[in-house]
Amino acid sequence: MKLYYSTGTCSLSPHIVLLEAGLPFDVERVNLASKKTAGGADYLEVNPKGYVPTLVLDSGDVLTEGPAIVQYLADKVPEKQLVPAAGTMERYHLIEWLNFISTELHKSFSPLFKPNTPEETKQAYRDLLAARINIVEKQLQGREYLTGNQFSVADAYLFTVLNWARPMKIDLGQWPAVQAYMQRVAARPAVHAAMKAEGLIKE
Repeated sequence: MKLYYSTGTCSLSPHIVLLEAGLPFDVERVNLASKKTAGGADYLEVNPKGYVPTLVLDSGDVLTEGPAIVQYLADKVPEKQLVPAAGTMERYHLIEWLNFISTELHKSFSPLFKPNTPEETKQAYRDLLAARINIVEKQLQGREYLTGNQFSVADAYLFTVLNWARPMKIDLGQWPAVQAYMQRVAARPAVHAAMKAEGLIKE
């Protein structure tokens, strides 16, 4: 398998899951501005959507969209318990959280990254994010991870997205359960290894 990624983007989530799963894989970095891969290929030939992540399977099949990719990977290694079993209510609650992270958190961060977004609009999105993070704070009360005491693919995604809070000047310290959670997830060996591989942390 090969994961196409761009440093610091949402592709960190499947990168973490690949390492948590212990599956063999290669990575190739993508320049999202030029749409070229590190090897010089046209990334649009790999994924016409033009963004990351993309997972190319050994069969040649191509998967895009982070929530789909991480569930596929987790289902390959059920013994790792990165997702609940298909068809269970626990699995549907996990999907519920993946959708919440994707639509309510991930997409609300997007305008903050754009330099031409008016400051008034940015503040409106910061306020929206604060309301959404309040929901996460409540969910994490008395839990190690988002859906209980077992790390899941939803945690890989949530950690990835909330990691954008610092550069976007959102202080997670106002949510103590979230802040402790972020420290807990960051300490996981697979998370540390993925961040190191992408140059997000240096030792």
